[in-house]
Amino acid sequence: MFKRITIIGDGAMGSVCAMLLCENNVRTTLWGYDAAQLAEIAAKRENVKFLPGYKLPREMILQSKDAEALNGAELVVSAVPCQFMRFIWKRLKPHLPAGVSVVSTTKGIENKTLLRPTEILAEILGPSHTLAVLSGPTIADELARKLPATAAAACTDTQLARRIQQSFTTPMFRVYTNEDVIGVELAGAMKNVIAIAAGIIDGIGAGDNAKAALVCRGLAEMERLGITMGAKEKTFAGLSGLGDLVTTCISPKGRNRSFGERIGRGLSAKESLASTQSVVEGATTCESVLELAKKHNVEMPITEAVFAVVHGQKSVRQAISELMSRQLKAE
Repeated sequence: MFKRITIIGDGAMGSVCAMLLCENNVRTTLWGYDAAQLAEIAAKRENVKFLPGYKLPREMILQSKDAEALNGAELVVSAVPCQFMRFIWKRLKPHLPAGVSVVSTTKGIENKTLLRPTEILAEILGPSHTLAVLSGPTIADELARKLPATAAAACTDTQLARRIQQSFTTPMFRVYTNEDVIGVELAGAMKNVIAIAAGIIDGIGAGDNAKAALVCRGLAEMERLGITMGAKEKTFAGLSGLGDLVTTCISPKGRNRSFGERIGRGLSAKESLASTQSVVEGATTCESVLELAKKHNVEMPITEAVFAVVHGQKSVRQAISELMSRQLKAE
């Protein structure tokens, strides 16, 4: 178990990770890019912008200075949105202690490079830092309320995965270990795209049968791409696959589902994004996932439809009509 952990990113996930670690008496430092935002959190002991309604532990250390935040850390948690990771970690690299491991909670694929979060970290930090992933059905609001939840700590180094497991597990948060980093990261990214489609279904009132079909067929196309890229099939039936997909597609707190719901109710993608302060990873990740699908010659019709709707190429009705009229085939 780690005794000193620094979290990079003061969004909802970074804040709730800090709450979990402090519960386990881990000396926890939360780093934020915006010093003013961090000062507000410090004054109110609450992340009003991203996790309102929950008091943050008094013992949690808030730090906007790079070197001070990373000094003495035994493990670093990267809780930065995917499209901002490269900029943030290039800045932080000079201050990262030699050999310290980094665990990513980010769910996305970088546009243009098509890299997963740990691949971005590996490219920036080099081979001297072991990388891991913490992912699963983890709606931050529910974790903050101490409702029962689970996640997977994925790493090719099983000892590191176990130490992350021990550090984050609490009476109401159970962490499992996993060795399939590729599958866990891809599932975490792709489920956000399917969740946008789930929200659109809710927004237009298409019903529960449609939602069930979407989850099943969405999981099928997630699995197709994942296996083609080297992931293990069983990962997609686990916490970071089916578990995270179900949560994201049904939770009223899910950012991606809510984004899709607003589109289903008539807002444009631009208007829907403007109505939230949170980062909607699926809105940008759909482009990267679609590019990966084309690169690996994998059919992903739901992802194609989401991309077309988000980018204004098709109406919601047109996209659904085309999905329903595709050539009939075996399941």
